Amino acid sequence: MEVLIERCCGLDVHKKSITACVITPKVKEIRTFLTMTRNLIELVDWVKSHQCSHVAMESTGDYWKPIYNLLELEELQPLVVNAQHIKSVPGRKTDVKDAEWIAKLLRHGLVQGSYIPNRDQRELREIIRYRRSIIEERTREVNRLQKVLEGGNIKLSSVASNVLGVSGRNMLEAMINGETDTSVLADFAQKKLKAKKEQLKLALEGRLGAHQLLMLEKQLLHIDHLNELITELDEEIDKRMIPFTEELKLLDTIPGVGKRTAEQILAEIGTDMTRFQTPGHLCSWAGMTPGH
Repeated sequence: MEVLIERCCGLDVHKKSITACVITPKVKEIRTFLTMTRNLIELVDWVKSHQCSHVAMESTGDYWKPIYNLLELEELQPLVVNAQHIKSVPGRKTDVKDAEWIAKLLRHGLVQGSYIPNRDQRELREIIRYRRSIIEERTREVNRLQKVLEGGNIKLSSVASNVLGVSGRNMLEAMINGETDTSVLADFAQKKLKAKKEQLKLALEGRLGAHQLLMLEKQLLHIDHLNELITELDEEIDKRMIPFTEELKLLDTIPGVGKRTAEQILAEIGTDMTRFQTPGHLCSWAGMTPGH
């Protein structure tokens, strides 16, 4: 079988250890390294000492990311290979010889690296994914707050479209502070909600116990903290999005795509569409093509 890459290295990456196999025209050497930063640096130095031009590893979990970052800094050519592709190549493959098997496949050009964005895009993607998880957490906390209100038969959500709007927030804080008079609570209504004061009085006639008021207080504090965190992340993302102003405007013209969605699209796929041979390849990479 034709050798396409003379000096290469295959990595079998785990949480606590990495098994590495270097194959050159004269040497085949296998070593195991721990995954602490110092050990990863030793691994990179060892790979460089053999003058390897390519390093391949399976894309299992997030364990490949630290070693990928170090290899990238050393201007080597790291490849993250889909584990399913390796398994689909005929041959005997055991856990003990994983690294050697990956190195052999790489040496003969039988594996292809997955698309890994550049460092700036990876950082942006991590921040945007983190913001999305915080937004989802805020939604879950708001739902928990509404469950507490329902537990006390407070039907505020049946009258006010936004329980945590200015009016609803003032009512909740008044209830937490011990106010039980529904007329007083309804007077916190603002703008269009003023026309529904009688409905508000009925909706606010429930009974909240001390533990429920405590939960409401803590939930409001948590929601406020999450809002502050989201605002800080928005500011950081806005700074990183400055070079993509025109791209954001174009994406924003798509029906149903707003600012945050456009930012997510840019962070996930970048702006270089030459990486994807066809629209179908892009859809497949983005996980939008069902396997069944």
